[in-house]
Amino acid sequence: MLTKRRWLAAGAALAVMGGGVAVAQTASAGPAPRHCPTLHVSKGWYGDNRAKLQKIIDERGSCAGADGARPVAAFDWDNTVVKNDISDATLAWMLRHDKVLRPASWKATNKWLTEDAARALTEACGTSVPAGRPLPTSTDTGCTDEILDVYQDAKTSTGKKAFTGEWNHRRTVPEYVWITQLFAGHSPAQLTGFARAARAENLAAPVGTEQKVGTHTMEGYVRYYAQQRDLIRTLKKANFDVYIVSASAEPLVRAWAPGVGIDREHTIGIRNLVSHGRLTTGVQGCGDVKDTHGEVLTYMDGKRCWINQEIYHVKGAKAWQQQDPAHRPAFAAGDAETDVTFVGDATSGHLAINRNKAELMCRAYDNGDHRWLVNPMFIEPKKRQADAYPCATTGYTRPDGTLGPVHRPDGSVIPDQKDTVY
Repeated sequence: MLTKRRWLAAGAALAVMGGGVAVAQTASAGPAPRHCPTLHVSKGWYGDNRAKLQKIIDERGSCAGADGARPVAAFDWDNTVVKNDISDATLAWMLRHDKVLRPASWKATNKWLTEDAARALTEACGTSVPAGRPLPTSTDTGCTDEILDVYQDAKTSTGKKAFTGEWNHRRTVPEYVWITQLFAGHSPAQLTGFARAARAENLAAPVGTEQKVGTHTMEGYVRYYAQQRDLIRTLKKANFDVYIVSASAEPLVRAWAPGVGIDREHTIGIRNLVSHGRLTTGVQGCGDVKDTHGEVLTYMDGKRCWINQEIYHVKGAKAWQQQDPAHRPAFAAGDAETDVTFVGDATSGHLAINRNKAELMCRAYDNGDHRWLVNPMFIEPKKRQADAYPCATTGYTRPDGTLGPVHRPDGSVIPDQKDTVY
């Protein structure tokens, strides 16, 4: 008996000889074969998450044979695509290699920086180094420690508040702004070069490595998650338009994103203003918020704004609003409150990497649309949170910074949720 392949070949041969036209037409009838890329990495996916992800890929990607705009997939970066934080890794490298430039005025670096913090930084780092020249942070432990205290704890080394004033807590965080402002004076390409050097160092270090920066102990390694690299590769093969949307400075993400096949046109991060080829302390705005000093970042609601503006070309105040399903990501992934808004906007699947972050986990465990997937961190996962997430009382951060209950789209309150995926 002829196999199907050999039968098709025989039919084609008959057609060429002029006696098998009908056979050739019958043999080639039917829809064209569909391209159905599949995930290859199975280890590390919790429960049936891998199967659910494959279902999303099959239903929204090239396998479905749908015409029209390519579906969008959007990923946070730090602790979502990689383990650990590339902003921390780059700052640590710069401090150890004397790459932070002394500002003319510490107070002028950030609109929310307190007089106490500016005074502490001036005293610790001194004024002998001319403005615009590198601080000797590789050897000046006091200067390095003060910078890290302000960045990591939002306090001076003596415990005084480092930032004060008003800001929309769903759009920005002063410390997140300030780390990008520490990069001022360098060109974007130079900063990407520093990030590449930090990348090489952190990828070479064994998992679990810690490093001393000043007297501070910081993570000393970063790893790409094999599972996320495979997921991004498969989404791209299935004709998804895949973006990185990060609360790290964009030049840093550009150093890392090619490792998962993402180019600079698909990389969105904090964008500091550039003047005469050098980064400044100013930050690009979004929607109806003009270029600012950091009032809007790719942070929480700001990530929605930047996705709407950069990917879907929604302008003005409308960029802050949830769009219709055709103008929202099909799939999104994140690990913290910084990601909760855009991950929740996805229409076919929301992936929450469990780092015990309240609002994200409240929404993920409530699973209101039955499209949420929760997965432990793929490297050094968090232990189970003993207490339930306080969804009904303090799980939500309001714009003024006060805490309240997490609400569903219909206005009902999400009850407290137990941590079950760890």
